[in-house]
Amino acid sequence: MNRHPARPLAGLPEAHNHLASRRQFLVDSAQRVATGLSLAAGLTTSGLLDASALAAEPGKGHIDAHVHVWTPDLEKYPLATGFARSDMQPASFTPEELFAHSKPNGVDRIVLIQMSYYRFDNRYMTDTMARFPGVFSGVAVVDEQAGDLAETLRKLSAQGVRGLRIHPAETPADRWASSPGMLSLWALAADHNMAVCPLINPEALGEIDKLCRRFPKTRVVIDHFARIGVDGQIRDAQLDALCGLAKHPQTHVKTSAFYALGKKRPPYTDLGPMIRRVRDAFGAERLMWASDCPFQVDPGHNYADSIALIRDRLDFLSPAEREQMLRLTAERVYFS
Repeated sequence: MNRHPARPLAGLPEAHNHLASRRQFLVDSAQRVATGLSLAAGLTTSGLLDASALAAEPGKGHIDAHVHVWTPDLEKYPLATGFARSDMQPASFTPEELFAHSKPNGVDRIVLIQMSYYRFDNRYMTDTMARFPGVFSGVAVVDEQAGDLAETLRKLSAQGVRGLRIHPAETPADRWASSPGMLSLWALAADHNMAVCPLINPEALGEIDKLCRRFPKTRVVIDHFARIGVDGQIRDAQLDALCGLAKHPQTHVKTSAFYALGKKRPPYTDLGPMIRRVRDAFGAERLMWASDCPFQVDPGHNYADSIALIRDRLDFLSPAEREQMLRLTAERVYFS
C-alpha cells in the first residue's frame, strides 16, 4: 500500500487536521479512560462488560464496522518507522477500553481497522482477533507493491481478515488507482473473499468507479461517506458521485465518523439528508453503521450518540433498515 502521510491521524488523516489535537484528547480523556478500565475490570460481576462472556456468545447484538485499537506495549508491538509514542493519541486504546464504550450500547461484534501506527504489521489486530474468538473481524493494511501479495492475503484470510484498507496518501488518485500493485490487490481480494475498503476524498470517487467496473466481483466498502462533509459542507455533486457507485452491486458504504462530518456536533441529525440519499441509492442492505472509535469519543462526543443516530433518531429508517445498518450488512461482509 502507498505510504501514509508523515503523521497520519488514524482513520481520517486529513479530516483530523480539522479536529482537536490528539494531545488535547489525551489530557481531556484521561479520566474517561480510567473510568472505562475500571468498568471493564470492576463491573464484570453484573455481566455488563465481561469480556469473556462477550467472547463466548457474540452475534446477538449490533456490529460496529470500524474501530481502531492499539497498545502502549511497544516492546511487543513496535511502531512503524516514522512514528513515535507521542503520535499515539490517546496513548492506549485496547479491546478492554473499547468494550467499556461498546458493550453498554448493545454492540457485541466489531470490525477492527489496522491502525496506521503499525503500517503493514497487522499483528496487534490479528492477535486481538485471536484473543476474542467470534467478536472481531479485521481489515488489514498491506503493501500492494510487494511480490508476495498473494501469499500475504492467503495468510491474513486464514486469520479471519475480511478486508483490505487502501488510501492514496499523497499520490494523485489516477496514478494510485491504476498502479500494477493496486490492480493486483483488487483482483486478489475477490479470490480471498476480502472487501477493498477505500479511505478517500470525494475527488477519488471517479477512480473507484473505474476499478469497480474493471473488477465487478470485488466487494467494496467506502469508508466514512468518502469524507463528504469533512469541511462542513455536504455538496450535492459529491453525493451524486458517491451514489453513482450504487450501480455496482458489490459496493457498500459506511455511515460513520459522524463526529468529523457536517456540523460535527451531536446529535448529528444534520447528516440525516446525506444518509437518506445513500439509503435511497444503495438500499439499507448495502449500508453499515460504524463509530470510528476511539475518535468518536473525543471531547464533546460519545459512543451512544453515534449509534443512536441510526438506531433512534432518523425517522425515515424503518426497523428493518436499522437492523440492516446496525448488524446484517456488516455481518454479511465481514463475518461470513
